[in-house]
Amino acid sequence: MIETILITGSTGFIGTRLLHSLDAEHVRIRVFLRPESPRSDMLKGVSAVRGRFDDQEALRQAVQGVDRIIHLAGITKAADEAGFDEGNVMPLRHLLAAVQKHNPGLKRLVLVSSLAAAGPAGEGCHGVRESDDPRPVSAYGRSKLRAERLALDAAGSLPVTIVRPPAVYGPGDRDVLQVFQMLARSVLISAGRSERQRFSMIYVDDLVRGIMAAARSERASGHTYYITSAQSWSWDDVISAARPVFGFGRLHRISLPKPLVHMIGAAGGIAGAITGKPPLINRDKANELVQDYWVCSPEKASRDLGFTAGTSLEEGIAKTVEWYRKKGWM
Repeated sequence: MIETILITGSTGFIGTRLLHSLDAEHVRIRVFLRPESPRSDMLKGVSAVRGRFDDQEALRQAVQGVDRIIHLAGITKAADEAGFDEGNVMPLRHLLAAVQKHNPGLKRLVLVSSLAAAGPAGEGCHGVRESDDPRPVSAYGRSKLRAERLALDAAGSLPVTIVRPPAVYGPGDRDVLQVFQMLARSVLISAGRSERQRFSMIYVDDLVRGIMAAARSERASGHTYYITSAQSWSWDDVISAARPVFGFGRLHRISLPKPLVHMIGAAGGIAGAITGKPPLINRDKANELVQDYWVCSPEKASRDLGFTAGTSLEEGIAKTVEWYRKKGWM
């Protein structure tokens, strides 16, 4: 029987790649779109339900009759804690209620969360594991953790799985783009102690495979997984992998001291409070930037799901930069 899969957040970076991946399979795809979201680039054959997460009738139409739900919708910037809850917690609360009422036989709901919900690791080799106590260091991370707890509370009556990606890069991403734009100019500005920092990353198409592995594994119900690279990376690793793509020789590296980054974050927070708009950097974002080890372990996903990220850093950077150049982003 052909399955129907509902995707929320389908117009975002990860959602777009997931949509194209599922389009190549024999599944029916339904998306939940905000009323103002454009449909001009929607794939043929994809059905759309428009509405907001507090629209009970729209949610009924979205969840009724689907087999699996991939919940990607959320926000990464907000003016305050309440704003993050409105963007990351409230939508899931309404979605879960709609599923319990209108589709109690759902096969799986996958909440795509974030490593930020767990917080950074204490060391840069193995990284945080799913069994470790979460210690988020930002309002964004705390909101993602609250959403996770909502999902786990519902796991007694619904088959829920949580995935926590680390930094995601690939075609369509605008966050890591800023790093590549600097490297293209033979400059790298980082925050904190760059010589010791290590981080997990994952290429977006690998993440999509991991999400769907979690969505389809019977073993994954009720569990949380880090969908991540097989190893952690240093800034030197990124520079080495990017050098053949950009062809730079000498690279000018600037590491901003932690106190300076916190000062910039405080100033940004004040500016955001005055303007009412989420700033590019505030205290929370500064606190995330200066951490030494944004590293998570791939072991549980490998054991339970048979998942391994297959794209090397060199290959992923080359594919990403090629896409940026074709689109005129670089």
